[in-house]
Amino acid sequence: MSTPSRAARPHRAAVLGSPIAHSLSPVLHRAAYRALGLEGWEYERHEVDEAALPGFLASIGDDRKPWAGLSLTMPLKRAVIPLLDEISDTAASVEAVNTVVFTADGRRLGENTDIPGMVAALRERGVDSVDAAAILGAGATASSALAALARICSAEVTAYVRSEARAVEMREWGERLGVAVRTRDWSAAADAFTAPLVIATTPAGATDALAAEVPDQPGALFDVLYEPWPTPLAAAWSARGGALVGGLDLLVHQAVLQVELMTGRRPAPLAAMRAAGEAALAAR
Repeated sequence: MSTPSRAARPHRAAVLGSPIAHSLSPVLHRAAYRALGLEGWEYERHEVDEAALPGFLASIGDDRKPWAGLSLTMPLKRAVIPLLDEISDTAASVEAVNTVVFTADGRRLGENTDIPGMVAALRERGVDSVDAAAILGAGATASSALAALARICSAEVTAYVRSEARAVEMREWGERLGVAVRTRDWSAAADAFTAPLVIATTPAGATDALAAEVPDQPGALFDVLYEPWPTPLAAAWSARGGALVGGLDLLVHQAVLQVELMTGRRPAPLAAMRAAGEAALAAR
């Protein structure tokens, strides 16, 4: 899905979600606009829940500047789909849209940059392919992780989950995405650390008790959290010499793709966006 360059005319963009006050997206996107010389471009955050989303989208177009696009966080990634004109195959594969691009003729196009963002973040740290992987958790981010692993993992993925219902969901996602998925109970989560790649998709605190179980010379860990950072698991992993990918890496790489889609300018300034994100986190 591509968009012609819009650099000649200032546009608006925003991140929507609930809660949204913590979002780093404005910091990253504004840094990109400055680095790209996009004068007059605006990027805001709006507290919008599922009930308010249709009304917000209906209001698009009545503003002083045309809208380029939207970034979406929870709980809007699935709720937005019926409100769009088209979604990409990537977004359809996990039934989640985190990016909406508005075309010049008023169409709303949905994309998912989380999945290619995960792949790009891993490749930046030298993880191009693995012959097995493990996922900690089974929420919405875990399905995106499975979709990313479908691109780089050549064999089985083991998912560690807290309930049989979650186990069934993960196996179903695996079938849909063409990934062989085996599920195990969360009580055995430390066994995940024998895999060459572990992706932790759980909320803050969920993996803290596992930090003491990290073996010597572990493989790669992708912990999708970015605040607080490092998590106890990430700190233990790094201390034992393992490769580490963090939530800010994911946030920056998926935002790079969003900037490119919304502005039509490529490449987006990865280094400037990362520096701005790091500075904003350090100031909190």
